Amino acid sequence: MPAPAEAGRVPGPPDGGWGWMVLLGAFVSIGFAYAFPKGLAIFFKEIQDFFGTSYSEIAWVSSIMLATTYGAGPISSILVNRYGSRPVVMFGGLLCGVGMISAAFCTSILQLYICVGFITGFGLALNLQPSVIIIGKYFLKRRPLANGLAMAGSPVMLCTLAPLNQFLFDNFGWRGSFLILGAILLNCCVAGALFRPIGPGTAQVKTQVTEEGKDALKGKITEDGPMESKTEEEGEKDCFEKVNQYLDFSLFKHRGFLIYLIGNVLMFLGFFAPIVFLAPYAKHTGVDEYSAAFLLSILAIVDMVARPATGIIANSRWVRPRIQYFFSFAIAFNGACHLLCPLASSYTGLIVYSSFFGLAFGMVCAMLFETLMDLVGAARFTSAVGLVTIAECCTILLGPPIGGILIDTFGDYKYMFIKCGSVMVLAGTFLFIMNYYNYRMLAKEEKERKAKEEDPKSVRTENEGQKNWNKDSTQDGPELEPLKEKGEGLKKEMNGTNEV
Repeated sequence: MPAPAEAGRVPGPPDGGWGWMVLLGAFVSIGFAYAFPKGLAIFFKEIQDFFGTSYSEIAWVSSIMLATTYGAGPISSILVNRYGSRPVVMFGGLLCGVGMISAAFCTSILQLYICVGFITGFGLALNLQPSVIIIGKYFLKRRPLANGLAMAGSPVMLCTLAPLNQFLFDNFGWRGSFLILGAILLNCCVAGALFRPIGPGTAQVKTQVTEEGKDALKGKITEDGPMESKTEEEGEKDCFEKVNQYLDFSLFKHRGFLIYLIGNVLMFLGFFAPIVFLAPYAKHTGVDEYSAAFLLSILAIVDMVARPATGIIANSRWVRPRIQYFFSFAIAFNGACHLLCPLASSYTGLIVYSSFFGLAFGMVCAMLFETLMDLVGAARFTSAVGLVTIAECCTILLGPPIGGILIDTFGDYKYMFIKCGSVMVLAGTFLFIMNYYNYRMLAKEEKERKAKEEDPKSVRTENEGQKNWNKDSTQDGPELEPLKEKGEGLKKEMNGTNEV
């Protein structure tokens, strides 16, 4: 018969077995979620001419899709906590197919915003977060490698979609292409079917978060409140507990989480615009359509190699303890590539830029969620992903349109690349400095904690004080009993706080 401590223990991540099939499903789902908005850039020039729109107006299509994919993160996290990853991903795949098929019949750019941007974007959101979350449940020791392999789905899909979209457009036009792409996206339902639940891990996370919500509520409720307000307080408590079951807002008190959040929100202001405008920029310089699409394939091929390679490096014993520094370097390196892009005045120069951009992009994407899990842990990761993505959606939404406005204003793409590069170098520098500060503070706090645990003098003094308290209480008689009870209550409360 199992010991009481082990009776309710959740089974650990298997780090293999069916986890590799889950990884295959995540590879497909994450690949579509990240690559599909970029692959649509192939159609932008023709859709722009068809509807007679500007660069900034057409950029809103990808921008709304990406922002919806990230902004719907909390909704996706709530659904995963409630129903599990498998049904959420399958429903997301269905939404993606419906959105793209509906887009084939659009007669205005506004209708494209709704069908492609919101409906398909929301479907991709229901593919992205559950896929990232379930990897953390199936892998622990090999988690950086698993994340790197799953994230490699994005370049593989982009490498496939770029020439495929150009081929579909040449043969079926953009409307026929959208119909076919809608059918292709239904394969996300098949990928989601592979996400077999691993066990009661989700319930454990729910319980932990609920307890944190209860503690937060206890601090807010006053002891001497009127009796008639008790019903109202209980209603607020129930409401807060329900919300806190799915989104752990106590993360906003987590120093490492706040550093990650600020740095990533700034980074995404310049993260996606260069990919969205790479093919149109090549066409603007006189490059033919297939060669322009091939630049995305080059980027994707390098990205494909960079992601698992970055996962292997990040999993090494030299890098993993300080993976936040590696992530900061990757962001700054990405920005440096954009700053140097205006120097590429020929197709050969664009090939070189695409290669280095693919390397930097793959490094960032491979560590994007691994660094977050490294900071907050697996138990709070679901809530962390939801809160981060909704914060990031604002800059994701604004990034490509701001780049389009710069192109419309100056008639030159170089200002868009300079803007994106500057923002990303700034974000990388911020994360490097603040993570250095965070590591120093964590080391200092750990040192103080160990000093308190290992100092026998402080422990002895505390025990002697307790003995003297009991002795004095006994000698002084019953008049000090209320004070004694109050002191014991205080100690219990302090011990409870220390245990949390």
